[in-house]
Amino acid sequence: MANFFKENEKKKVNKQSTQSNIITIDKLDLNGCGVGRYQKKPIFVMGSLPNETVEIRIIEQKNKYILAKLLNVTKASEHRVVAQCQHFTLCGGCDLQHLDYAEQLLFKQNKVAELLARSGVSRELIDQLPWQKPIKSSQWNYRRKARVGVQFDKNSQAIIGFRQKATNQLVAIKSCPVLVKPACDIFPLLKALLAKLTVKKAIGHIEIISADAADKGDNLTLVVRQIRPINAHDRQLWQEYAEKYAWTVQFIENTKGQDNSDDHSGISSAELTYKLPDDIQIQFSHTDFIQINQPVNLAMIEQALFWLMPDSKDQVLDLFCGLGNFSLPLAKKVANVVGVEGIQVMVDKARANAKSNQLDNCQFYQADLNTPWLSSSWAKKNFTQVLLDPARAGAEQAVAQVSQLNIGTILYVSCDPATLARDSQILLEKGYKIAKIGLIDMFSQTKHVETMVLFQR
Repeated sequence: MANFFKENEKKKVNKQSTQSNIITIDKLDLNGCGVGRYQKKPIFVMGSLPNETVEIRIIEQKNKYILAKLLNVTKASEHRVVAQCQHFTLCGGCDLQHLDYAEQLLFKQNKVAELLARSGVSRELIDQLPWQKPIKSSQWNYRRKARVGVQFDKNSQAIIGFRQKATNQLVAIKSCPVLVKPACDIFPLLKALLAKLTVKKAIGHIEIISADAADKGDNLTLVVRQIRPINAHDRQLWQEYAEKYAWTVQFIENTKGQDNSDDHSGISSAELTYKLPDDIQIQFSHTDFIQINQPVNLAMIEQALFWLMPDSKDQVLDLFCGLGNFSLPLAKKVANVVGVEGIQVMVDKARANAKSNQLDNCQFYQADLNTPWLSSSWAKKNFTQVLLDPARAGAEQAVAQVSQLNIGTILYVSCDPATLARDSQILLEKGYKIAKIGLIDMFSQTKHVETMVLFQR
């Protein structure tokens, strides 16, 4: 009886996976996936939009939900647009290219509001949120830093591109419209170059960075991660391509399975820098975190300064300060800035950036901001404003401690709306109110949401 039951059950699943069904999509979930109802369960269909009628095939049944593949859109949403990238349906980099850009922004704003509600913020407050005009730039050609994967097939032919949706396999990319020019069209050049290498399968990945150089405008720096030593022939080949296409190329050899980031050599070398307001130059290396959308980063800093309205008497605490992206522009406006970062290397670079920009009214310290820090010497100053720009994990412990400093103004720059919602609830419970809130569309065409929130007592 048991064997007979299992055999029938298997046949039922196989039959279900080959037949198609027509359903209606009701909404998008927080990841931008269409959601409808089928057999009294929510059914998730990637690539579908609200108010669409779609033909689907079920690919997985769970106890509480169903996953399905989109086969055809029989009735399209009025907000559906043609995806600009030929790889959109396979590549895992973008989620929303099929959705009109104005609707993308509305989706992201609603996502922030929904997560605030889930964290306990009242619907009345959410309905009255003081939304400001979103920060945005071009929808395309905005990404200035990307890691390109390299895999080789059984014939030792290189596959160069980004990961497929929900897998570790690569999509062979021909061009990427979200990368800055000329990085968007670099893939055929890399494929041609790799085909000529004598040491096959020697490259783990290639990082592409568009930075400002002192002697010329925008340029591309390529950081090539080698899993085997590079030989003279291959190095000469990279040299020829670098000269022809004005690349700066650096090699990092990782031959023992260790991340030897300092063990690198280059065909040519140039200091990586990017510009900030007031002619500030930030120096960085390829391993450092930087905001990948330069126009949006500039606008974000300008908005932070406008919202904070700092004056020459202000003392500002900049938590999760990184390389000084916010600290140095603030230092131009206020009496003093204290920047705090968890990674000592970043602290050292922030100090170097302050020195190179001749700013002596900012100090930088290393501290784990997820542990108690109120007793630290740097926390004893009479701060008038606080800025937080944490990673996706948010700033739960830092926010709880900031709320004890009795500072009237807190500016929170978030790259994850879920942790923003959690941390916002802490401040609201401590007597702060949301004075301003606005989207920062750092990652157009994707589900990722950045937000700036101004809290005041």
